[in-house]
Amino acid sequence: MRILFVTGGSPATVYALTPLATAARNAGHEVLVASNRETMEAIAGAGLPGVCVSEVPIRHHITTDREGRPVPDFDDPDRQMRKIGHAFGRMAAVYQEPLYDLATAWRPDVVVGGTLTYSAAVLAARIGVPFVRQAWDSGEPQVVDVAAETEMRPELEALGFDGIPDSALWIDVCPPSVRDPEAPQGVSMRWIPCNLQPPLEPWMYRKETDAPRIAITAGTKTAPGYFFDYLVQLVAKLKHLEAELLVSAPDGVAEALSEATGTRVRWLPFDTVAPTCDLLVHHAGGGTALTGMVHGIPQLLVPNMPKLVAPSQRLAAYGAARILLEGEDTPQAMASAAEDLLFTESYRTRARDLQQEATAMPAPAEIVSLLEKLG
Repeated sequence: MRILFVTGGSPATVYALTPLATAARNAGHEVLVASNRETMEAIAGAGLPGVCVSEVPIRHHITTDREGRPVPDFDDPDRQMRKIGHAFGRMAAVYQEPLYDLATAWRPDVVVGGTLTYSAAVLAARIGVPFVRQAWDSGEPQVVDVAAETEMRPELEALGFDGIPDSALWIDVCPPSVRDPEAPQGVSMRWIPCNLQPPLEPWMYRKETDAPRIAITAGTKTAPGYFFDYLVQLVAKLKHLEAELLVSAPDGVAEALSEATGTRVRWLPFDTVAPTCDLLVHHAGGGTALTGMVHGIPQLLVPNMPKLVAPSQRLAAYGAARILLEGEDTPQAMASAAEDLLFTESYRTRARDLQQEATAMPAPAEIVSLLEKLG
């Protein structure tokens, strides 16, 4: 069977689909991963065959409309989330014909798309094969789908579609206890942390001091003008704790961040490093949060986008994390929350409870059988 995976937007969206794509390939199926240029390194790093269907980075779609006009930021959370939906709708429009050309040359039996990869749904409907939608984080607000469909209206109408086609199967990677209650009904699949792999050093897989170890990150998209200052501020607010701080950022920006923070910054393989940590402090990104869940680590969440607030609140309500919203994240509040998470036993207990739930979910290899039935 041939299975086409479609993703894009950042390397994190590739990492989310890598376990299922790898499991399908290991089961003997032919697999291709279609994405944009900025994610090709992540696909190759996972040992998967990648096809570039767009040279345009997601950041361009977020900041620029189809006519090349700047798209403003919005203080209103609803408008900001709609902005994200329109951006991924524009990305889908750019993907559409290159994907169709790819599918004409290499006809897949099933198309699997990440949460916001709307072009995958359109492609599957065009060529008459099942579409599988896989979550790539703890949940996206429904308003994002609505905005994407509005943005894609010209393409959808030209193809005779009333809206974005539905999926034949929805795969959710978030543990049920902290899942969005409005999420589609589907099947659960265990989150397997994936990331680019540097050569490992001993300190990455074992602690070398008795001090608490705290990992800090703003995700895979950190760059000058984009989460850079946010990460600098996170480090500054925690730098005086009596703890070992591990700061992660992409290699291209790590040196500049090291200078700005006065702290060693490098790309950390979180699948290896996370189990050695006592606390994760981050932007509330879905992949990082899910990695913390499967490893049973308390988390301090400081959402840097409105859409990340609701998943963070669910995790905090469960008792495995704390959340500080914009304006609440003062140095005093950050240090106090970090110490609370490190030394209050209830957070570790709840994090371990959630870990048991997360790791009991079906492995990607078990989900491949469902794809086989569709194909």
